[in-house]
Amino acid sequence: MKHIALGIALVLATPALAQQTLEQRVAAKLAEAPTGTRFGLVVVDDTGKEIVAINPDGRFIPASNTKIYTTAAAFANLPGINQPDTIGGATVALRGEDVVLRGRGDARLSSADDCTVDCLATLADAIAAKTKRVRNVIGDDTLFPDQRWGPGMSWNNIPSSSGTGASALTLDDNELKLTITPAKAGEPAKVDLWPYFTIDNQARTVPGAETELGWDRDPNGKQLRITGTVGADAKPKSWQLGIDDPADYAAWRLKVLLEARGVKVKGQVQVRHRALTPQDDPDYRAKKSLPVVQAAPGEPVLAGLTPPPLADDLKHVNKVSQNLHAELTLRRVASLQGSGSIADGVAQVEKMLETAGVPRTAWDFSDGSGMSSYNRVAPRGTVKLLRWIAAQPWGAQYRETLPIGGVDGTLRNRFKGTPLEGRVFAKTGTLNATNALAGYFTGASGRTYTFAFYANDVPRDASGTKYMDDALNLVAAGN
Repeated sequence: MKHIALGIALVLATPALAQQTLEQRVAAKLAEAPTGTRFGLVVVDDTGKEIVAINPDGRFIPASNTKIYTTAAAFANLPGINQPDTIGGATVALRGEDVVLRGRGDARLSSADDCTVDCLATLADAIAAKTKRVRNVIGDDTLFPDQRWGPGMSWNNIPSSSGTGASALTLDDNELKLTITPAKAGEPAKVDLWPYFTIDNQARTVPGAETELGWDRDPNGKQLRITGTVGADAKPKSWQLGIDDPADYAAWRLKVLLEARGVKVKGQVQVRHRALTPQDDPDYRAKKSLPVVQAAPGEPVLAGLTPPPLADDLKHVNKVSQNLHAELTLRRVASLQGSGSIADGVAQVEKMLETAGVPRTAWDFSDGSGMSSYNRVAPRGTVKLLRWIAAQPWGAQYRETLPIGGVDGTLRNRFKGTPLEGRVFAKTGTLNATNALAGYFTGASGRTYTFAFYANDVPRDASGTKYMDDALNLVAAGN
């Protein structure tokens, strides 16, 4: 009788034991990560039942998981995102002898030689057809307040493409390509860079193929310091440099294009900014009963551009984790009922999260891209948002913006050769001491699961992604 009773007890305990065993296996896998790493994970099935919950309400730096929130707010609020972007394209106008290039929030304006759509050259052609003499070339980004970096972004990221300035007037992703090529041993390295920056080239060519190069500049500075050595037998090395004043850069490029078309520019490159004020904060406006700050109307337009649908860019934002485009997305959302400030954008995100039932304790945001170390999310809150997104009319389209494991975007090299290859659709996130992954996956049962996974306090020179991916495969295999 004892054996029979024990058998019955084991049968009755099996469901709970299986659930506990899965969570224990996941916890054991995460325990293999470098000491000090802090994890948060929530996985729910298609009914909303939690399958795994590890520190579900803990608050984590989300890194680029922030873009989930920003792009969802765009899908939920911006009209006509699947139509040509008649609102966002840049324009040019003539004010007396001056040329005014005005940005309207578009992230895709290009001055590349092979540009075929949304091209600065189109605007330069319009000016050249009208006049061959101008005075100043003015870059105007007053549609949004002058708030190029979100609070909490590390200053050392500013010179890089990850931290380039955000502006209503954006060109070439607000980046410049730097290429360093070896010369003969003993000679200075060769530097290839458009002359927007001045160069202090301290890099030398040395024998062999080993390269140890560095570059830096001061915030809002235009002198680029290049240091280190490049091997005479080494291949050229390239970087994308961030630009601190995008309106200035765009006006400078337009001047170059005008001169190439025979237009004489007698004056200078100038900029118009709109200073950030307390009135750009919706809480301050409400407290003081003040109206929303509006950008001054621009000059009568000589020519304007119509970029492709904004939905295309939202997919680009999530697939490759494009920081600048995410920041501009937040500012465009902010312009719906506000001034285009970060605070007004976060206020729109908050309204969406209230609708989705995400508790206020589950998030805090200071930017739209995730570069801010002030941002916080809870795994359970992110899962709640993702399930709400999936239930929206645009939910399927939103899911198509997410990277696919082992296939494309920032997940193209992850989950290859595992059961989740081609079956996980999720936004990544990487920042100092931080890894993140959240989205949807198809389990072994064929059912769809929603998850949010965060690793914070990862020790230097380590990563939490391997342990996260292994743990997620364990969950998928068990469900």
